[in-house]
Amino acid sequence: MAAVSEALRGHLAMLLFSALVAGSFSLGVMVANEIAPAALNAARFGIAAVVIGVAAMATTGMRRVHFQAPWRFAVLGGLFGGYFVLMFYGLQTAAPVSAAAVFTLVPVMSAGFGWLLLRQVTTRWMALALSIGAAGAVWVIVRGDLQALAAFQIGQGEIIYFWGCVLHAIYTPMVRKLNRGEPAVVFTFGMLLAGGGLLAAFGWQDILATDWMQLPGIVWIGLFYLAFFASAATFVLLQYATLRLPSAKVMAYTYLTPSWVILWEIALGRGAPPGMVLIGVVMSVAALVMLLEGDAKPVRA
Repeated sequence: MAAVSEALRGHLAMLLFSALVAGSFSLGVMVANEIAPAALNAARFGIAAVVIGVAAMATTGMRRVHFQAPWRFAVLGGLFGGYFVLMFYGLQTAAPVSAAAVFTLVPVMSAGFGWLLLRQVTTRWMALALSIGAAGAVWVIVRGDLQALAAFQIGQGEIIYFWGCVLHAIYTPMVRKLNRGEPAVVFTFGMLLAGGGLLAAFGWQDILATDWMQLPGIVWIGLFYLAFFASAATFVLLQYATLRLPSAKVMAYTYLTPSWVILWEIALGRGAPPGMVLIGVVMSVAALVMLLEGDAKPVRA
């Protein structure tokens, strides 16, 4: 019963994760061309590190033993920092729903890296669900245009963001591989601190060139949402779920992201996408349901 309870908590964590992540696409498009991606993400990692650090001290506490082998945090921080930088470069030209669809390709890649790094087995049922989800993602990426699908015309922004998603897919199984029993909030703090340092080193020229006091208000709104909700909260949720669920199932919740983004877009007054695009969204949601149903199936196909 305890194992089931832990798994259920992991699923609930990822449900909230997908809703919060979706907001970063809609808000990200609004700020992507207002500030350099490296400067934006160095700031968000810094703010998130402070928030998580305070939370860690107030809850589990931080001990020296938690930070043994600090190279682990540098690896994870580099992977996630690289993902976010490439995400915002991609959002300079990609539409929010389209970028969210690219994000839903992560479970397929995560399953592959989960096998390479952890030898996690993907059953035939899971493989079928991942394939349906990937097909739905491609349908949304080409915006339901059969001619674009036949010509395989994908925008530059989506291509840039795809490579960021490769880093995200590697990150997920790496969390489980590198974690040595540290509390999720402490492990997240170490990753944020290292990632922020790497981003500051990479983008120091952009950071110095940014006129922080003259940035539009929407940038500050986006920055604090990204730092508090799409960084601090989601990092903890992802770490928590990754230690309780297989990598492929953790990232399966990304299939909900396009649906959440559509709701975000409607809420922000930017309207809904064409009806044909919704076919791909339905396929992605169906893939998520199949993966969750797979909990009741045998471990081996």
